[in-house]
Amino acid sequence: MSQQGPIVVVAARERQPSVTFLSCLNISPVVDIDWSEVSKAVERLHPAAVFVATTEGAGTAFGRLASQVAAMQPYVPLIVADPIRPCPGNALPYSSSTGGSDRLGARLKAALRVRALHTTVLRRLASNPAVPIREPNNDPIHDATVLLIGRGAAYPTLSVAFGERLGVVGALSIEAAAKHLNARELDGIIISEGFTQRVVDALLTVLAEDTRFRNLPIAVTTGSLVATYDLPNLEAMPGEPAHIVSTFLPLVRQHAFEARLHRTLKSLDAGGLLDPRTGLLTVDAFHRELATAIDQAQSHDGRFSVARFSLDQKQERPLFDAARILSRLMRRMDFGTLENDGSIIVVFADADLRNAHVITRRLASVMKHTAHSNKRALRVDPHVALTVSRPDDSANSILARLNDEACRAAS
Repeated sequence: MSQQGPIVVVAARERQPSVTFLSCLNISPVVDIDWSEVSKAVERLHPAAVFVATTEGAGTAFGRLASQVAAMQPYVPLIVADPIRPCPGNALPYSSSTGGSDRLGARLKAALRVRALHTTVLRRLASNPAVPIREPNNDPIHDATVLLIGRGAAYPTLSVAFGERLGVVGALSIEAAAKHLNARELDGIIISEGFTQRVVDALLTVLAEDTRFRNLPIAVTTGSLVATYDLPNLEAMPGEPAHIVSTFLPLVRQHAFEARLHRTLKSLDAGGLLDPRTGLLTVDAFHRELATAIDQAQSHDGRFSVARFSLDQKQERPLFDAARILSRLMRRMDFGTLENDGSIIVVFADADLRNAHVITRRLASVMKHTAHSNKRALRVDPHVALTVSRPDDSANSILARLNDEACRAAS
């Protein structure tokens, strides 16, 4: 894995064993720095990653280092060993007492893949200035959703603690968790109490064997890890809910940032026709595609159905979340967009009204049951209006008919 810049290891004056181990990985040169020199060294070296072996003796230098690294582009991972206090939002935790140094190597390589992806996106954006890309500029944590699995006394408090910071999907059983994992994109998993060690071990083994979930941040809040898993972002995190949230959130933020980068790349591959915030077509591209679909249907005596999902939401987070769920579940032949009024319009190719009803019921059900928060205002409960194309239709007539259907459904 080629990375520009060295790996900076920050600690007190004595040489850390992690320096020798990281050097043996042959990823990048490793530079050992103490806290008195770290700020100038980072500015001079432009590191590919920073590993804080210990915060002992750091004082206020730790916070300054985190801010300095967060401002750098492309993304520079900041990994902190055994954090004992609330850390900055970009400080990825690493427990040195579990799994040995191999876990540090896996954690670092996973983070450097995000850096490499960010480098690719920045290069593609610079080489395609004419492509209209609406890049999100908010904190990636605002887009994040985690899966909370548990059924013990800690479950409600963890749900509230995480729900105050990001979207939470709850599951009281492993079977329910599996449905959520297959239905939507997630940015982390918290395994709470209520399951035997054998069940937790089986779940972690399954997650490690599936490439879709292998890089997900995973926190196990009870017990210890009984085996070594091929899960680079797995951490045992016992403690109070507030401590678990503050420790786990940086890993979730990194994954949400990675997912955002993947959507941006897809948008670039599509010539800017996809909105990187949603994975759906941009509004202009959708209306052009709808006009083309009408022409093709009229010339080949075909039909298609159009659905409008009205979400009654004003906040961007649940709107974008619902749109991303739809973009994941839609058939490849279908297309849709998030309109400026907050509704989502989807075209179902070669689908009559009966088939469209079946599809929309499933999509609406998934949206309703997979976007949760402790704040009821963030719940998504879509109202669906449907219409089917007619031989004399235009884009305006179809959309007007959809609006009429939506008004009748709301009255």
